[in-house]
This record gives sequence, C-alpha cells and structure tokens, in this order.
Amino acid sequence: MSDIAKNSADLQGKTIGGLPIDRLAHLILIREIEDFLYTEMDVLDNREFERWLEFFSDDLRYWMPMRKNLAFRDHHHDITGPDDAAWIDDDKNILTKRVKQILTGIHWAEEPLSRVSHIITNVRIDRSITALAEGEEVEVKSGFLVHRNRLETETDFLAGRRIDILRRSGDSFLIAKRTIVIDQSVLLAKNLTFFF
Repeated sequence: MSDIAKNSADLQGKTIGGLPIDRLAHLILIREIEDFLYTEMDVLDNREFERWLEFFSDDLRYWMPMRKNLAFRDHHHDITGPDDAAWIDDDKNILTKRVKQILTGIHWAEEPLSRVSHIITNVRIDRSITALAEGEEVEVKSGFLVHRNRLETETDFLAGRRIDILRRSGDSFLIAKRTIVIDQSVLLAKNLTFFF
C-alpha cells in the first residue's frame, strides 16, 4: 500500500472541529487543483505561451469536438465522437507548433495579438479522493468563459465546459488530456487561434 493510500486510510473516521478529516483532505485537493487551473489561465492570459505549454504532459490530447443540433430524443449524441470531425484535435507537438507560429509575429490572424481573458468556474472532481500519488490521474470538470477582443471591434465570447485529465507530477499536476466543449454548433468566431 502506498504512503498516500495508507495515510488516506488512517484519516477515515477522524475529525477536526466536528468535520471529517478525509472530507477536509478532499477539499484541500480540490483547492490545489483549482489553484493549478487558475495559474494556468493566468499564464495564458499574460501571453506566456511557451510557459503555458509546460502545464501539459508529453502524451497530451487537446481536443475540441463539434456540437450538433439534434432532436431532443438524440440530444445525448450532440457532440462528435473521438474519431469524428473536431474543431481542434492536437497532441503536444502540434500545440507547440501552434504556439511557435503565433510567436513568429507574422501569424495573419494574430497580428496584432488578440486580447484574451479566461474565466474558469465550477471546478469539481467526481470521486471522493483525498490525495493523488505520483503519476495517478483524476478527471476534473469545469466551466469556462473566454473573451477575445482583436483590433478595434472584433469581439468573441465562447462559453462551455472542459473535462481535464490531470496527472500528479511532483508537487503539482500535468494536463494529460483536455476536452473542450463549446456551447455553439456553428463557430461564430472568425478563427480559433487562441487557447482554452
């Protein structure tokens, strides 16, 4: 049994001020995850694109499926599957190339650079865990709102949800998979040269 699993087992039934210690440990883990995601967005909003890439594992899948308009009876199939068409389906290598292209300063859709702000909310994990061992993964769901302004009048708002697979790496995490689901079946932005 790992030290983390043993320590988690030792927490069962114990309390501090009437609150179960294992519940407090769970809340601390969620707060650690939130801080990681908020830091990632801050780095991205500050256009530190090369540093932003360090938040991702080398085996990353960065995927934005498309939404479909379907009858109510089929509404649970309104997102394209993992092998269907997608707005974005990148690995770490492709994502790195996208960043390098923007950093050339001659990317036609990002000259001048867009002003982008991200809001992340409703961060949650579905399982009741108190800690993650090195290399262990957890699914994290969140909602987002992205605002982009470019030139004088080009403004885009994209809202949706993300499903991230975070992997424990030292005292932090790496994003092993990011699924981005926007609430649009027709992309209203002129391009997707910004990141989520």
